[in-house]
Amino acid sequence: MARVFNSNSATDKTIRAIDRKREQERRFMLSQAFKNAEELSTRLVQRLIDRHIIETTSEQAMRDLFTDQLRSISNMEEFDIQFKIAPLRNLATDPNFISLYLTQYIIEDLVDHPKVQDVFGDDLDIYLTVDSVLNKIRPS
Repeated sequence: MARVFNSNSATDKTIRAIDRKREQERRFMLSQAFKNAEELSTRLVQRLIDRHIIETTSEQAMRDLFTDQLRSISNMEEFDIQFKIAPLRNLATDPNFISLYLTQYIIEDLVDHPKVQDVFGDDLDIYLTVDSVLNKIRPS
């Protein structure tokens, strides 16, 4: 009896390997965000203020908010994260999903916070500012 050759087995192995690598990167980034939440939020708030993205009456309140966001994202379901970042998914090539999440948080939620006076810049400006801080936790 002739053996059926499955030409997709190599392709399937490659796809599984890529998926495993992405999942490892994702877990690594989430753990780094959780471990370094205070330091990252301090840098992030300072960068957002320096680049005139946000105006706030309380830098400490902003640091606390971002620390909470960085810690809580590691406990979120994948669906919730993907749902939040869906409007920005095509904003950049090979985007950092945590940067996308925080960008969407700034655009949707932070703008209504009582300690925030205003949010400036378009989606890409905000993403690039956020990612300039959070790219430090992304494996090379």
